[in-house]
Amino acid sequence: MSEPGGTEPVLYDVEGGIATITLNRPDAMNSLDIATKEELLAAIQRAASDTEARCVVVTGSGRAFCVGQDLREHITNMSSKSLDEVWATVDDHYSPIASGIATMEKPVIAAINGVAAGAGMSMALACDWRVAADSASFTTAFIGVGLSCDTGMSWTLPRVVGQTKAIELLLWPRTVDAPEALEIGLVNWVFPADRLAAEVADIAARLVAGPTLAFAAVKESVRYAATHTLTESLAFESRMMASTGGSEDHRNAVQSFVAKAKPTFEGR
Repeated sequence: MSEPGGTEPVLYDVEGGIATITLNRPDAMNSLDIATKEELLAAIQRAASDTEARCVVVTGSGRAFCVGQDLREHITNMSSKSLDEVWATVDDHYSPIASGIATMEKPVIAAINGVAAGAGMSMALACDWRVAADSASFTTAFIGVGLSCDTGMSWTLPRVVGQTKAIELLLWPRTVDAPEALEIGLVNWVFPADRLAAEVADIAARLVAGPTLAFAAVKESVRYAATHTLTESLAFESRMMASTGGSEDHRNAVQSFVAKAKPTFEGR
């Protein structure tokens, strides 16, 4: 993992409170070989603990966001390793990548600059917001190579587009272009490709200026409610309200409201 301008497969940069993680294998459509998966996971973990980062952006270089598994490496591994060794990557890489993104205590934006396929689409789905270029496209891809799905897609896709549409897209992989992705709720916004970076930067800057403690509490509450009863979720909401209610952000925001001033949030 290297800083911007490097040649490593994953780049990491923090500027203005925004941590940007860039998949940097443009000649390979940002496909995921072992080295890239390990560096991507490390970058996600770094962003989670980076006190300078209040928002995270995940994107790709070149014309793809990420096309998923590097199949050339996969073929080599299948001929040289045991099945257990080959598929250990799911538990070692894909699952923790999805979990790390989805449970990040900071807003995470997928800036989808091009093709998002297989695990690449899964990673985008794990993010809180998906902002796509008008040239972007999506495909679940897994069935096309005789596989089930990974990187959390079985959990995220039905929650984003509904179970019926999710089963359709998973069992019958096809290219979903940016306009359709917006129509079915797969993405939040679509912008012309030459404006994507600027629009994402604007969205991220607004999030950086927001109440990041409250963002984290809301994300945790929504995740909790997805697998718990109403009664349990109400109790969890109460705990989150008590937690955020004791923050400096809340006290300062209330005082600013009474004074008819714009609140300033510090994330504490």
